[in-house]
Amino acid sequence: MATAPERLLLRLEWKVVRRLDGRLQGMHRTAHRGSGIDFTGLRAYSDGDDARHIDWNVTARLDEPHLRVFTEDRELTVWLVLDRSASMAAGRPGRGKHDVLAELALVLARLFGRGGNRVGALLFDTGMLRVVPPGTSRRHALRIGAELERTAEARDGATTDLAEMLDAAGRLARRRALIVVLSDFIGDGDWERSLQRLVRRHEVVALRIVDTADDVLPEAGVIVVEDAETGEQLIVDSADPLLRVRFRAAVDARDTRLAAGMRRAGVPVHRIDTDRDLAQALVEVVARTRDRSS
Repeated sequence: MATAPERLLLRLEWKVVRRLDGRLQGMHRTAHRGSGIDFTGLRAYSDGDDARHIDWNVTARLDEPHLRVFTEDRELTVWLVLDRSASMAAGRPGRGKHDVLAELALVLARLFGRGGNRVGALLFDTGMLRVVPPGTSRRHALRIGAELERTAEARDGATTDLAEMLDAAGRLARRRALIVVLSDFIGDGDWERSLQRLVRRHEVVALRIVDTADDVLPEAGVIVVEDAETGEQLIVDSADPLLRVRFRAAVDARDTRLAAGMRRAGVPVHRIDTDRDLAQALVEVVARTRDRSS
């Protein structure tokens, strides 16, 4: 009998992967596709060679110009940073933020892997880490899906430290990589500084997963509101005009801070709403990324 990740991946391959195959290269902007340039050796200088690659120490020692020779690593390494914190459980059953995150992770792992790239995953939940080392196969995408299923109920109520999540990604990705952060970005910590450290070495793309519950306070009279991250509960009158104004102001301030921090770091942030068609949302992400790099 097929496992839940296998059934999900089969559905996504039919509905999403086939529509996106071949388009995902647009999600990274670097001029050279791959994780970097590797030094492979030295050779004597010839007319027409790029003088910027002369190794002056070796040239002085041998009294003959020598060049440092490099080869480009054409293999792209992708790290999926997956937020498994409690706030990601928000949303309607079967289509909450954690459901969309799982679908995105499987689609991205499958699409990048089909292109011969290596995809790894970091699953982060309030300081707890699970790591799936980079791989390329369909079986590897299913391994990421299995880890997501294992951590679906791992909730301890602490607020997500976004800075620690990004720092963990930086420690994990030792060579230059494309890092795709999938999160609602609800949490605390000096995440902007951590993000700026991350982009100094890596290409970073943020996919912000958003549910209506993040932005809209329902008009349902007196209700119990629970902070998904901390478990704190409050009884509020959702019809109170002042409360609704304050809620809207808090949402707008949060969004403004996030957008400004991402802009200062030079990181594109793409909103993925839980009620959107996943394939269409990713097509738009690729299109916006290409427009940004042109």
